[in-house]
Amino acid sequence: MATTITTLFFFFILFIAALAVKEVEQQTSLEQPIISRIAFGSCANQSAPQPIWKSIIDFNPQVFIWLGDNIYGDIRRPYKLFGKERTIGPWKNVPRFVPASETEMQLKYHIAKNNSGYSLLRKKSQVIGTWDDHDYGLNDAGKEFSDKIVNQKLMLDFLDEPQDSPRRKQAGVYASYTFGPKGKQVKVILLDTRYHRDPLSSDGSILGDSQWTWLKKELNGPKTEITIIGSSIQVLSNLSATTGPLFYMESWGRFPRERDRLFKLIASSKRNGVFFISGDVHFGEIARYDCANATGYPLYDITSSGLTQAVEKVIPEPLAFLVEVAAWLTPTTMRLISPNCRYRSCTYGQTNFGAIEIDWGVTPVTVKIEVRDVNGHPATSVNIPLSELQNQGSNDKNTLKVAELQRHCTLEINLPWITRYRLAFLFYYFLAGKLLTFSSWLAMILAMSDYANNSCYD
Repeated sequence: MATTITTLFFFFILFIAALAVKEVEQQTSLEQPIISRIAFGSCANQSAPQPIWKSIIDFNPQVFIWLGDNIYGDIRRPYKLFGKERTIGPWKNVPRFVPASETEMQLKYHIAKNNSGYSLLRKKSQVIGTWDDHDYGLNDAGKEFSDKIVNQKLMLDFLDEPQDSPRRKQAGVYASYTFGPKGKQVKVILLDTRYHRDPLSSDGSILGDSQWTWLKKELNGPKTEITIIGSSIQVLSNLSATTGPLFYMESWGRFPRERDRLFKLIASSKRNGVFFISGDVHFGEIARYDCANATGYPLYDITSSGLTQAVEKVIPEPLAFLVEVAAWLTPTTMRLISPNCRYRSCTYGQTNFGAIEIDWGVTPVTVKIEVRDVNGHPATSVNIPLSELQNQGSNDKNTLKVAELQRHCTLEINLPWITRYRLAFLFYYFLAGKLLTFSSWLAMILAMSDYANNSCYD
């Protein structure tokens, strides 16, 4: 009898303890502030002017997300076609980018962290982030980079990561955060696309085994209304498939098996409300992928790049329109073309940041995502009802809906070759025309010179 009473008392204590834990969890959840404004950005040269922080602060984000190239830590040598050290051309004999020392990296992080605009943002908003190649330590580097362990510590120090954080013990800077109370939760998953990445031409792994295991656990964990996956490189757009052989950019599209694995993992998790944010490319755009066999709903990738670095800044201002023309001529199957774009190409090649606004007070809940300019004005944007980011299943009604979404369902790599290489054809045609004009002009000059000489002789 005594044993029975003791057992019942033990289970009674366990029951009371469980109720107490549940009550604490509910209270903690209720105390979580509702997140309705998130800003994000990438590509901030610590030595360049950074006026854009004012507009970011005016947006009043509760969270700011770094998406990489938070500093430019590596050393860039000048373009040299001739001389002892040649960084470009067929006779290139030294790399254009070289790693900086630990002391130099620390100094660059110190400059970035103490920028007056960024310092003010840190006081007002929670700052989280991942890295890309230039803060990882070397342009286009992957798992082979030898300084990654030291640079991981420096990057986490920059983000004020607690000393007992798991990020300081793991191989890579990937992390996840959950904001807001139950029913209005936002999960942010930040990927590390550097620490474990195989060579660019390998079609190997981007994340590595340990990070894939972690990501699967995160996606299959407790559901949230919104899940933002932050990648330093673009997930959807694969512009290298259409800009090559002129130039190439890093993206998940250059690792097709890895990207397909990511889509399948999201689909198998049955997780709704997922979209991507990315950086790296020095321009802003919004991409969309509609293939229903990926997730059952459209995927979006909002790219904001950069806070100081921009593609239009590398050429004289009077010629900046040529960048827009080239962007418009470049074939793309993923870019979202809409009336909300400032330019016809629906890209933005000047300094910019990303702004996410969540309206929890409407039905359905709506997410507005914008790429904003240095003055805080939108350059391109998209409004996404959360009801659109729900797995639609496979019934006949939804099959009809899926059939209407094939516009963004063709990968750039699968475009007909005459379309895919349109930009290269136009460039070489233009170049050939210029050479032909120059040759004709030169021939005319030589003919006139010869005529003049003959006339003088006569």
